[in-house]
Amino acid sequence: MELNESDPNPAENIETFNRRPLDGLTLKKLIEAGLSWLRTNQQTVNALNVFPVPDGDTGTNMVLTMQAALDEISNSSERNFGKMAHAVAQGALMGARGNSGVILSQLWRGFARSVDNQEALNAANLAQAFASARDTAYKGVVRPVEGTILTVAKDIATEANEALKDNTDPVAMLKRVVEAADLSVQRTPDLLPVLKDAGVVDSGGKGLFFILEGMLRFIQGQSLETPLSYVQPLSSIKIDETMTMVEPGQDYELVIDFYPQGKLDLEGFYKHLEEIGTSIQLGEGDGMYRLHIHVPTENKYVPIEYIESFATMQKVTIENLLAQLEQIQNQEKDSQINLTPIEPGQIAVIAVAPGKGIGRVFASLGVANLVAGGQTMNPSTQEILNAFENLPTDKIVLLPNNKNIIGAADNAAGLTVKKVAVIPSKTIPQGLASMLRLSPHGNFDEVVQEMIAALDEVESGEITQATRSVEINGISVKEGEFIALLNNKLVYASSSLEASCLGLLERGHAEHFELITMFYGMEMEPTVVTQIEDAVRRAYPMHEIEIKDGGQPHYHFIISLE
Repeated sequence: MELNESDPNPAENIETFNRRPLDGLTLKKLIEAGLSWLRTNQQTVNALNVFPVPDGDTGTNMVLTMQAALDEISNSSERNFGKMAHAVAQGALMGARGNSGVILSQLWRGFARSVDNQEALNAANLAQAFASARDTAYKGVVRPVEGTILTVAKDIATEANEALKDNTDPVAMLKRVVEAADLSVQRTPDLLPVLKDAGVVDSGGKGLFFILEGMLRFIQGQSLETPLSYVQPLSSIKIDETMTMVEPGQDYELVIDFYPQGKLDLEGFYKHLEEIGTSIQLGEGDGMYRLHIHVPTENKYVPIEYIESFATMQKVTIENLLAQLEQIQNQEKDSQINLTPIEPGQIAVIAVAPGKGIGRVFASLGVANLVAGGQTMNPSTQEILNAFENLPTDKIVLLPNNKNIIGAADNAAGLTVKKVAVIPSKTIPQGLASMLRLSPHGNFDEVVQEMIAALDEVESGEITQATRSVEINGISVKEGEFIALLNNKLVYASSSLEASCLGLLERGHAEHFELITMFYGMEMEPTVVTQIEDAVRRAYPMHEIEIKDGGQPHYHFIISLE
């Protein structure tokens, strides 16, 4: 089912909608509407990163979680509202990605519990469902933090209860809830200082607002295709992510840098481009725009001709997508990783790894299986579950290696009859340190405690480039500068990659450690890696220094101090 011209009721007004029962099929339409509007504004949510790093993925995680929920009900004709809500919750649970996706799945779980077996929804049911969603989400977080999606869920439930006192109908209640969600999101910086320092609102709360607003926009007959924010910063465009799948008709990829000769009519610009191709992204910086678009062969030069009609082009890049995809697939075949065979009764470790190189290191230490993931590509609950469910042992250890993946790992652990322990590793270095304590045939509980203890024996660093100018933790950062994160905290910024690497090692008191391991990213040039290695060896001549190909995206280096 798609919300388009072929839908019998693509633009229902409120009066018409109120005359129809709010049954399971209505919920199905609202889920798709919420997802559509969230996807339209996905990059807006992604850009709401506290730290100015190029890995904002809250919008992506919430979209994929909602997509899993919709996939669960896509072929369902269930009219019972409660049964449809439970299916939505189940899909969201299995597809939950990242902290935002996990909390979103908990909201749907609480919502479904409240409307269990309800044939249709009324205002009282809806208010109670919002309250149940709030309670379930709060209970699912060990230390709830205000100024997040949880606060927005709480304010939504409060407003729904107030609306119920005024004898409002469900649609009027939804309208008030959307307004309350908007105001709640705007208040998040006042509750969470780190948001105020970064000059952003909470991304998860904003995503929840877009889901609810999408439902309301559908009821009111408004567009779900035109984003509220048309242009993102140049540095936020993630062209590499569009290569994960090439759909039919996406034969060529064009990236065009241009300067408009006058004010750019964004609405008309997008409308025209949507007739030409797909995967459209537009970034802007210092007056220059960068367009990214996928087109079929017959339209290969159409975007160029169009932009030439109103702008001065500075640079044009055209790539054959099918050839690129084939090359990527061949490279993956050539870099297979040899995993450790598992015997019945043996402890099997499943590790999340963001790159092939890091995956090979984990394999060499004895992991039984790998899950591709990290920043911008958090694996789902289902993907983690699939990685160990068929192994010939009932003793499983999970290494998330990212703070945003721990929740999905916990979900997976709760969905199996196997004995599963989640090691709360928040970084790759922590995961590797934990692996050194693995004793495959040892006592399960004792081995788990040893692996957890190892997390505190390593310092973790990351080097990437800032996507915007900001001041955090007393450190002034300019867009494009190289920034250093030590144990997920911003500690240094410089226009020099070498200076940022050395600054991180200094802030991490590398002189007190014996081993410095540096995993370089997928886009690093060999000559630059050598230059950085030489600088580190000069600064720490008595240390053991290892340089490894990590293959991770976005981060120039992941650094371990042991």
